[in-house]
Amino acid sequence: RFCHVNVPDELLQDLLPGPVTLVFKRSEELNKDLNPFTSLVGVRIPDHPFVRELARACCGPLALTSANISCQASTLTVSEFQDLWPQLSLIIDGGPIGDVQSPECRLGSTVVDLSVSGRFTILRPGCALTSTVEILRKKYGLIPESS
Repeated sequence: RFCHVNVPDELLQDLLPGPVTLVFKRSEELNKDLNPFTSLVGVRIPDHPFVRELARACCGPLALTSANISCQASTLTVSEFQDLWPQLSLIIDGGPIGDVQSPECRLGSTVVDLSVSGRFTILRPGCALTSTVEILRKKYGLIPESS
């Protein structure tokens, strides 16, 4: 209800939950103060039981950001962003996110703009690029646009 989904439910089920952020046109119901200078909004459902339960308990969308400074590698444990703790209101340790030894886990989610029907644009390659593009192109016949 917070965005205009213009893809089949099956496509959503193929990519979510997981390390993919899908970008759609925002709906009027979404708080106007959230990213006020764009008509788009990113939607992600992590494949992490704790985060999904937290989202269910909040009964609405969560506005989140990665716990790192922009353009730096994603953090996988709370201790890795300890220098940011004084600036945060709440820190919840749900355990490591993925394999802390894997460089791919630090790439963040693959961000895909699906706001134009029949097309997709990769906004950030992230850790699930190959599988995401394969699903979008081969299974659903979407056409890639350069970002």
